[in-house]
Amino acid sequence: MINQLWINLPVKDVAKAREFFVKIGFTLNPQYGNGPGSASLLVGTKSTCVMLFPEATFQSFVMNEVADPRRATEVLFSIGADSRAEVDEMAQKVAAAGGTVFAEPSAKGDWMYGCGFIDPDGHRWNMLYMDMSKIPKG
Repeated sequence: MINQLWINLPVKDVAKAREFFVKIGFTLNPQYGNGPGSASLLVGTKSTCVMLFPEATFQSFVMNEVADPRRATEVLFSIGADSRAEVDEMAQKVAAAGGTVFAEPSAKGDWMYGCGFIDPDGHRWNMLYMDMSKIPKG
């Protein structure tokens, strides 16, 4: 049975990436490496693990070329929020921590509210609040 999801990301500078993610609310994972060669962070109440590795280390895992996230997007990471205010707060934290908000907080229909941002290495993320009582049926 699958019991956990780890997201592995290549980064140019582990220390800089670690600092960015801590500033926006991720927490350091005490169980795994947080040294010069990697960073392990936990996201959300279910503690999804995000691992940051230098590009060369990441490339040794995937045995393939590392994509340039500034030129094309392979994946969009989505983070669930408990409120519209939490979405607004994340956009402010991202900007203050050196990230780029590419989609300002806004409503998507009458049941979803979110924003999109780019971390310092070019990976795209979004944060969404979904009012499940208003979700369209069908």
